[in-house]
Amino acid sequence: MNRLLQNMNPQQQEGIQAVDGPVLLLAGAGSGKTRVITHRIAYLIEERGVLPDSILAVTFTNKAAKEMAERVEKILNHNSLAKPTLATFHSFCVRVLRRDIEALQINGKGLTRAFAIYDETDQQAVVKTALKRLSIDDKTLKPRVVLGRISWAKNHMIDPQQYFLASANPMEEKIAHVFEIYKKELLKANALDFDDLLLETVRLLKSSAEVRERYNRRYRYLLIDEYQDTNHPQYELMTLLAGPEKNVCVVGDEDQSIYSWRGADIKNILEFEKDFPNVRTIRLEQNYRSTQVILEGASAVVAQNTQRKGKTLWTAREGGSLIGYYEAPDGENEALFVADHIRKYLREADGQEGLPRCAVLYRTNSQSRLVEEALRRYNIQYHMVGGFSFYDRAEVKDLLSYMKLALNPHDSIALGRVINSPVRGIGKTTLETLERMALSSGMSTWDAIGAAIKDKLLPPRALTALGNFRRLIEDARAMLEPDFAEKLSADVAGDASLPEGVAEQSEDVSFGFGAASDGELAIAAATEDTGADTSFDTSFNFGFDFGPTEEMSTIAPENAANSDSSQGIDSASFNPFASVASKTKHDKKFPSIVSRRDEETSTPSEVSTSEDRPAFRNPGDPATLPELIKFLNDRSGYIRALEEEATPEAFSRIENLKELANAASDAQERGETLHEFLDHAALISDADSYSEEARVTLMTLHAAKGLEFPLVFMTGMEEGLFPSSRTMVDPTGLEEERRLCYVGMTRAMDTLVMTRARYRRRYGNDMPESSVPSRFLEEVPSRLMEDLGSPAARPQFSTSDYDSGYRGAYATPYPKANRFGSKNFDEGERHYNYEDEDQSGERASRSSSTGKTSANRSMDNIASFFAARGQKITRPAIEVAEPTGKTGLKQGMRVRHPKYGEGIVFRREGDGDDAKITVQFQQHGVKKLVEKFAQLERL
Repeated sequence: MNRLLQNMNPQQQEGIQAVDGPVLLLAGAGSGKTRVITHRIAYLIEERGVLPDSILAVTFTNKAAKEMAERVEKILNHNSLAKPTLATFHSFCVRVLRRDIEALQINGKGLTRAFAIYDETDQQAVVKTALKRLSIDDKTLKPRVVLGRISWAKNHMIDPQQYFLASANPMEEKIAHVFEIYKKELLKANALDFDDLLLETVRLLKSSAEVRERYNRRYRYLLIDEYQDTNHPQYELMTLLAGPEKNVCVVGDEDQSIYSWRGADIKNILEFEKDFPNVRTIRLEQNYRSTQVILEGASAVVAQNTQRKGKTLWTAREGGSLIGYYEAPDGENEALFVADHIRKYLREADGQEGLPRCAVLYRTNSQSRLVEEALRRYNIQYHMVGGFSFYDRAEVKDLLSYMKLALNPHDSIALGRVINSPVRGIGKTTLETLERMALSSGMSTWDAIGAAIKDKLLPPRALTALGNFRRLIEDARAMLEPDFAEKLSADVAGDASLPEGVAEQSEDVSFGFGAASDGELAIAAATEDTGADTSFDTSFNFGFDFGPTEEMSTIAPENAANSDSSQGIDSASFNPFASVASKTKHDKKFPSIVSRRDEETSTPSEVSTSEDRPAFRNPGDPATLPELIKFLNDRSGYIRALEEEATPEAFSRIENLKELANAASDAQERGETLHEFLDHAALISDADSYSEEARVTLMTLHAAKGLEFPLVFMTGMEEGLFPSSRTMVDPTGLEEERRLCYVGMTRAMDTLVMTRARYRRRYGNDMPESSVPSRFLEEVPSRLMEDLGSPAARPQFSTSDYDSGYRGAYATPYPKANRFGSKNFDEGERHYNYEDEDQSGERASRSSSTGKTSANRSMDNIASFFAARGQKITRPAIEVAEPTGKTGLKQGMRVRHPKYGEGIVFRREGDGDDAKITVQFQQHGVKKLVEKFAQLERL
């Protein structure tokens, strides 16, 4: 048997060998689809003689693309110099546009190859500008909402004019006008957002037959991973790249389509046979990840959906532990149960082989707070995916904006971010004047600065500050050209663009070979009399620890020995640019930061290898990435301003800037250009921040897709939370929530625990509200689940190991059993529970002759309190409202409440006037009401 087919099941072998014509691989969760894709690529190269660079494989995350590339390289034993193209949709589109976008220009006008990529912060800045121009208050029409609607329109390939014609209300009309301005501003700034990367690539391939045919000849075999998550532009891109041969293989699972909110269309995979009538459909149904119990439970949930092709997943891992279920009194106890269970798991796993890993999954990021607090209480270190990204930090974005301006000074968003950062005396009035000039003349803000300086349209102080800023950017741009040192040295005498008088007011800008503001360079000042060399030294080492970014951690005792000790920073002796041992190995090659590699459309023989590049930058070559960053840090005065601030936060920000230089050095070693470095920073995602070394990971269910853990907790299994209240009256949305539940369940390899809280705080209410168990719990066969313990069934005990003075905000008696029966979990070592605290002594007694808690007799407690102090309290007379609600309400009926508005009856418990009604209200979520007092009106 061929080595590429060994240890493959029959369906996997078929998926590897079926390489001609369209193929649909329906790959169930944990069925080894990545292994099939990588071996399919290797099979094309080894057995079918296909040139590696004629294969294109596209997926959704950088992490997945990198993993595929490494696997293919390993399978091929590193025998091929040419490589297949494995990329994300967006990074592939960037490659295409960097080479061919100018084919879309009309009469020389349009986007150029030097376009910038705007992230969400940049996009919001453009939207705010458009709202201000239209005199629309950004509090009544929030920029985030506008961006969401613009992104929705782009994902459905709707332009501003079409959006305006389809608008059904004044707000939509306003959004259409903002959309139009937004589009024009991006064009003027030579910028694209993430949606534009796809749209412009599709437009390029549609409008230019020459470009399309070139890529069809180049990429003869196309593989699309996670096809169920593609949107309409991605579908169009796939059909355009498929070409006449249609050797396209799409891999996906309709039961894992969970991204409709960002434009994904499940119809793309459900109707693939309609688009390609001769498609060959192969089902990968053997699961290699989960136990039979977990797999059967997850399959039972997703089987309730109607939008699916259907698969029968099975696994050789028969049996397994039952799916755990825990019903906590409230959200705090739910989190503490999870933390306690994790501590027990980590202790038991310490003596076993392999790294213990577990994940806590939740529907929304806001749910992480309670879990984080509980883990800190137990001193458990954790890693949180989806936190504050390194590239989203203010100082990092500032320096990236400077680098963007070095490439494209007409990027108005980048310019607006750093024109006065650090503060250089360019105030709000000056910026508003420049904005009016740019708007009235149709020029960019950069050109407006040049016009203001030339015609002296602003006060001298403002002109001086603008002149220095313009000189800084022009010098940075000069560094991208050969012989930049001579050009900067020639610039010392003054900038010809500054008007007479303004130039005289400018400060000394000498900087060895270039220009710098007076006092901005401590190095130059310190070495002026000694004759020390102040030229650039590229051997600086930015090896400082810049602290946690996405990872929010506390050091557990068992990890303390391995944790890095934090070192203080001596601000007096701290020199961010001291010459130290080189971080970079001498055998790494350093191409110019503006060199352009056209490997995308060249033959293997044309691709230059690293041996063709010089080991070091020649004196006449353009600056390297680290040199550019050092220059911008020095000349802008950014680090000097932070040093003068001299706070721990400021030094932490300095370390972040150093880490950015580390990233630049790594990019330089990989041979990346400045364009590619900025593209990488813009395209990095939360999914790429997941660390396989983390023992405990916190993330949303959406972020967990594609990952696996031996132990998984799914928290917040309650109606209105999961499934989300927004989908309760939307069958399509509810099916996607069910698919999301299926995704979460199938992340578990060995153990799955699902938890809920009987009471949870919602919408900032003072008192917790009762919750209803998620319908997804009901859909799991009860024979597959076990109750991990009911708090009410446990005896009280003292919790001296914990903070016994901490008491929950809500306490209530609970039934001794639920629908899963009563099976106590871990009788020996119990988790911390507010209900378990010793309430004896000076604390109010919880026992009474009737067995009721003192919380149920709050007026008695208050009266006793004042009586003990010789005071009397008069009980207020409470008027009890007469029952006015309608009786006989049934599940599915629409009702109206005087406070909560309209809703749908979700469940009815009991009969007659004493019946309890659970209602899902559109604006206020799930409420449980006594029908006769509920004042519900049937609609």
